[in-house]
Amino acid sequence: MVTLVQDRQAASSSQRASGGVRVAGRTLRPTPVFDTYWRFAAARQAVYEARLTGRRQPWTDDPILSRHRFTNCYRAADRVSQAVIGDVIYQGPQDWDDVFFRTLLFKIFNKESTWQLLTRELGEVRWADYDYREFDRVLSAAFAAGERLYSAAYIVPPPQLGEERKHRNHLRLLEMLMTSGAPERVSEAASMRDAYEVLLGYPALGPFLAYQFLIDLNYAPHLAFSEMDFVVPGPGARDGIRKCFGAASDGIEAEVIRYMAETQQEHFAGLGLSFGGLKGRPLQLIDCQNLFCEVDKYARVAHPDIAGISGRSRIKQSYRQDGAPLRAWFPPKWGLNS
Repeated sequence: MVTLVQDRQAASSSQRASGGVRVAGRTLRPTPVFDTYWRFAAARQAVYEARLTGRRQPWTDDPILSRHRFTNCYRAADRVSQAVIGDVIYQGPQDWDDVFFRTLLFKIFNKESTWQLLTRELGEVRWADYDYREFDRVLSAAFAAGERLYSAAYIVPPPQLGEERKHRNHLRLLEMLMTSGAPERVSEAASMRDAYEVLLGYPALGPFLAYQFLIDLNYAPHLAFSEMDFVVPGPGARDGIRKCFGAASDGIEAEVIRYMAETQQEHFAGLGLSFGGLKGRPLQLIDCQNLFCEVDKYARVAHPDIAGISGRSRIKQSYRQDGAPLRAWFPPKWGLNS
């Protein structure tokens, strides 16, 4: 059984005991949430590993982890990312235009049932066969029948491209991306930041979405950016960083995330925590960014006296056991699949 350790006698990291950490030229004074970040990561990863081995519940005796839903430590291990990798990117034609088109078509809705609806009604999704009227017909019929087309995980604002319905404007956005050479410009970008700037130049793709979409595209074999190249902190991560380091961290959130990724082994060891990573893969920038979001939520219950930015005080989502088998298949270029 996995426990989120709360032993305060073993609770201080070496850097925290020395009076602070230096990030981007600033001295940050960690709060108790800083140590909770590392404990949460170790406990949440242990729950994931217990599920992979088929161990029966309970997987943890931590009441907060037991009662509430938290994403995995590794973004690529989460259910939707597994669907993107296994069902979208590596299924179907493997030329880059098709992979790019399929990936962003999925991610704009970010809902497996919408992807399944489109493939069931229209067959194999290929850019060369794309017909706006057919895609709109399927999506409009589902919307009229009361089906939810979009995930609530994050909001993709509709661009103003002349259509009345949200999904129609998103289809137009996809057309714009494809016909303006976005796939080629992303694949030819010299760095992850340059590729991100390509996506950022399109309507409705703000900093957070452009970065998240690029992370998904980078699962494909056509791109070779390291997940340690570049990070864009989202709103939830900023909340978690504030709870870990206070207002002194404002404006240097990306540097804080890099600090966490680069010093992770030191802090796990300093707290006496076992963390083997994802089949040996250390936490990457995107994973540390996501962990700040999850620790922000966890701290609403564990550390209600420590404020973030948003002022949220409850964890909205309760844990519900998913009967579907847990998938664990990652981009082959990572070398993690046995």
